[in-house]
Amino acid sequence: MSKNVEVLLLDTVEGLGIVGDVVHVRSGYARNFLLPRELATAPNEDLIKQLAARRAEAEKQLAEQRKSREAMVSKLDGIEITLQRSCNDAGLLYGSVTQQDIAEALSSQGLDVRPRDVRLAQTIKRIDSYEVTIRPESDLAATIKVWVVADRDLDLGEDRKEIEFDEEGNPIEKGEKAEAPAKKDA
Repeated sequence: MSKNVEVLLLDTVEGLGIVGDVVHVRSGYARNFLLPRELATAPNEDLIKQLAARRAEAEKQLAEQRKSREAMVSKLDGIEITLQRSCNDAGLLYGSVTQQDIAEALSSQGLDVRPRDVRLAQTIKRIDSYEVTIRPESDLAATIKVWVVADRDLDLGEDRKEIEFDEEGNPIEKGEKAEAPAKKDA
């Protein structure tokens, strides 16, 4: 049995092609996904000619979508957003900031960003600022700054006195000298 089969797309399938494309796919993908959902069929010349008008419309929509994404990327460059989150006293978040959170914050500013377009280099789990890449297409990208701030005032230790412990485990405030333990005479 062949591992790859050739199918004609009856509808646009994201990441695969547009209506009217003849593509090679794995036989399981065709058998289990494309054919049952009537997204593809066996290719023949008559069907290709019938789909020509739908293909032209799909190409037009793709061109419009590309223009809108280019405009969005130009608006995105240099944008800063602020996300307020709950955290502990050390600035560690109780949950992490996700792609969905960033996409929703950008959407609230009128920018149509999908969560899958947000590329996080690392998980965001603490209060800080982060550079995040938005990549709606493989050759379009913009970098935004995401500020993650606490939902309350934090005492991050600027005013705190450091406490050290002596050999016996007794607290010593920094700056004080530890008293030498008195020797017991026997």
